[in-house]
Amino acid sequence: MDPVPSSRRVVVTGLGAVTALGHDTDSFWAALLAGTPGVDRVSHFDPSDYPCQIGAEVRDWDAAAHMDPKETRRNDRSTHFGFVAAGQAVRDSGLDMAREDGDRIGVIIGSGIGGMQTHDTQIKVMFDRGPRKVSPFTIPSLIINMCSGLVAIEYGARGPNFGVVSACASGTHALGEAAHAIRRGEADIMIAGGSEATITPFAYASFCAMKAMSTRNATPRTASRPFDRTRDGFVMGEGAGILILESLEHAQARGARIYCELAGYAATCDAFHITQPDPEGRGLSLAMRRALANAGAAPEEVDYINAHGTSTPYNDRFETLAIKKVFGEHARKLCVSSTKSMTGHLLGAAGGIESVICAKVIQTGRIPPTINITEPDPECDLDYVPDVARTARVRTVLSNNLGFGGQNAAVVFRAP
Repeated sequence: MDPVPSSRRVVVTGLGAVTALGHDTDSFWAALLAGTPGVDRVSHFDPSDYPCQIGAEVRDWDAAAHMDPKETRRNDRSTHFGFVAAGQAVRDSGLDMAREDGDRIGVIIGSGIGGMQTHDTQIKVMFDRGPRKVSPFTIPSLIINMCSGLVAIEYGARGPNFGVVSACASGTHALGEAAHAIRRGEADIMIAGGSEATITPFAYASFCAMKAMSTRNATPRTASRPFDRTRDGFVMGEGAGILILESLEHAQARGARIYCELAGYAATCDAFHITQPDPEGRGLSLAMRRALANAGAAPEEVDYINAHGTSTPYNDRFETLAIKKVFGEHARKLCVSSTKSMTGHLLGAAGGIESVICAKVIQTGRIPPTINITEPDPECDLDYVPDVARTARVRTVLSNNLGFGGQNAAVVFRAP
């Protein structure tokens, strides 16, 4: 039986973003609308021996400029991104956390892999210098829930707090579970989203071994090409997307600016394969249908879908099929774009940053494009907003994310 809409409504009041396209929401959004690719040759390490040598890196990043230098040294790059994006979102919301009841504030931040940079660094320390030289901060820096924990310490958030780990669906699951916490009355404010930093030697070796990533090393800016016939794999990205969610009553009582309502959410599993999506799109179709039912929205009300759109041969085809199953003839009227064509694939942070995008689409009426579609795949035949951003009246938006293990998550945003 599908979920029914909850009576306690959840709204988005703050946004934070750290990406290859910008270290804050405004610069990121401007670059996205301009169709700017964030992909280049990897600079974090020498990628010469790797089949994939490209990525969407957060460049010119100095975490110590945004947070306590001591905490910077103690925590992983993935935590840095999430912590800084959370701070942006709090400031954007206008919340004075010192005046709020910390018992009514929670934090849920997802990550697919967590402290991979710490993993790479400390494994090398152990083998080069011995086990006694491994940092005592290794485990706190590695674990995925530490980003949520550090944000909670910063803002005195004593409500629900945990990390979500569901591969590339983690960020969307984090937002959905945060919304549930508000609907259940466990919190009035939730800081939620995703953070990831996996552009490291071991992560690249592992994904390359799976043959999952693009090898268009000579032309990095056009390597991420969702829905194009010549796509050959995803391009790794890094960064964070964090949103402030509030109960509608709490937001209205303080006169908050409301971007949109997080109206619906659903999570399902393909139960099919450890990495390949269900070729019939059954799990994702079910997630979209349930998210729409949870929002009390008909498929015909949706104006825009931010697709998972990874630029892998299977994902883009099967996601297109799932959209057609759910939306029928309306699928031809929808705008569908994959912003991963510019940001790369942020894995567990994808749902966070793409939810930031959905909120901005509703706020501005501007839809970011899918770039690099030069040879359309005949099996991917929807309106993917190619190359150029589009102005439209957008009231209802759906965002999809899928993860290894058959994880599916869908979330619905509506104009306030």
